[in-house]
Amino acid sequence: MTAPVQSTTPITHGRVLRIALPILLSNVTIPILGAVDTGVVGQIPQPEPIAAVGVGAIVLSAIYWVFGFLRMGTVGLAAQAAGAGDRAEITALLTRALMIGLAGGGCLIALQPLIFAGTFAISPASSEVERMARAYMGIRIWSAPAAVAIYAITGWLIAQERTRAVFALQLSMNGVNVVLDLLFVPGLGWGVEGVALATAIAEVSGLGVGLWLCRAALRDPGARAWARVFDRARLTRMAAVNGDILIRSLLLEAIFVSFLLIGGRFGDVTLATNQVLLQFLMMTGYALDGFAYAAEALVGRAFGAGQVATLRRGAVMTSLWASGAAVLMAVGFWIAGPALVDLMARDPEVRAAARLYLPWMVAAPVAQIGLIMFDGIFIGATRSRDMRNMMVVTALIYAVSVCALIGPLGNHGLWLAMMVSFVARGVTLGARYPALERAASGSGGALPPAA
Repeated sequence: MTAPVQSTTPITHGRVLRIALPILLSNVTIPILGAVDTGVVGQIPQPEPIAAVGVGAIVLSAIYWVFGFLRMGTVGLAAQAAGAGDRAEITALLTRALMIGLAGGGCLIALQPLIFAGTFAISPASSEVERMARAYMGIRIWSAPAAVAIYAITGWLIAQERTRAVFALQLSMNGVNVVLDLLFVPGLGWGVEGVALATAIAEVSGLGVGLWLCRAALRDPGARAWARVFDRARLTRMAAVNGDILIRSLLLEAIFVSFLLIGGRFGDVTLATNQVLLQFLMMTGYALDGFAYAAEALVGRAFGAGQVATLRRGAVMTSLWASGAAVLMAVGFWIAGPALVDLMARDPEVRAAARLYLPWMVAAPVAQIGLIMFDGIFIGATRSRDMRNMMVVTALIYAVSVCALIGPLGNHGLWLAMMVSFVARGVTLGARYPALERAASGSGGALPPAA
């Protein structure tokens, strides 16, 4: 097994960037893949295939996204084990997380009739679109164990500060997907089923690449130390951390879904406008994720080692880089925002409406910086209960803000409520940061003893 970076390794700007930049490059490939998927199916001269792939991909992506708790929980726990110098726990955690991921994906396969029925009960479609979407999801669902297990591998690699490996995994998976898209759809004429099969094969291949990248750890005897892998105290801790993060993620999803549904009350143009502008928030998230992931790894190691000064340095340095990136993005949106809107929308009414709300997009990166970085810091320290509780407070603040603001301000009030929720999440987590440092000072890498 590759020796982990020691907790005493100085935190420098170079170390922060070595962790963050591969994640930024990895995230760049995500919208490219979506564009290729849409482009190949768009060559079919009917609208139904595009709609079917859109529905199927959104539903499965949303379901898989719920399992994001596995990545976040694994990062914090594995980084703390590395900081504590607990080599056996590092490898046991990988086995534990992989087993949870594979089992979770298997449950999705077993539940596919309910998933498909629920999808079209909530979002009815024409009979042809539903038929194609069911075919698409019916193929892709079989790669669910691989798709979910990749969350575990990604989290574990980030904890080891091996983000170049994460980039390699993402690039190889997306490369396979693009090549098979072109082979199966334009080449062999397999249509919607071809797009689904390409993605399913890519996800399985991604799992294979991930396992290969982790091969040294999987060969380590600690990966098969079953008494430790199934140790009750460690499983309970992992379940508590993941459960808290799951609740937090569901509340966050509820905020964004309610935002879209409420925006729909203002008409189709406003609904389309909000959908276009949400892409700006996605860009911000992609750009800042690298620094948040760096915070997860660095803070987790320092927390596991009980080194408060190192923890604080990791939190501050990653946040400084993220703040600089956020300011650059705000300036970029101010200058290039109208051109970006024109690229994403052709309808003149949507373009005109989007320009009215662009000031909110300029404010968004600055409003988001606190919540994104504190998320990374708290994930690294596995302070998941604080994340859950502050998300509950944020959701309540958002609900009150929506009720108070949309009446007098309309869609501007809806966007203001979203900004309020961003700031509230950052402020509430920031208020809990001193308790995180106090917990680190008493941790000393203390983990449940092995069975």
